[in-house]
Amino acid sequence: MMGESFQLADRAGAAEAIRRMNEEDLRFLNRLIVDRLKLIGQARSTAMLARFSVGDRVSFQSPAGEQKTGVIVRLNKKTASIATDDGHQWNVHPVYLSPARACDIEPPGERHA
Repeated sequence: MMGESFQLADRAGAAEAIRRMNEEDLRFLNRLIVDRLKLIGQARSTAMLARFSVGDRVSFQSPAGEQKTGVIVRLNKKTASIATDDGHQWNVHPVYLSPARACDIEPPGERHA
């Protein structure tokens, strides 16, 4: 079913059907929806991670706003593990990664504290 699309024809009818469901049916429907959303999110992450390979130099912005540069050491399910040039390790979602440009790479011995 991947790649196929389904358009809900009658949203008002679906909403009415949900209002009439008992708790057991609502919990079942909820589980189906949550599982489907997780699958869609994993597929999206996998597609974004496919742009990168272990050993690629990448850059990203830390939560503190610092530009970090490093090497991908592992591709996980949802994130890439990055060994940064300052000696730290980060797990970063691929949406925040970009290939490192030459101007992002600091020459050895000129790292900022």
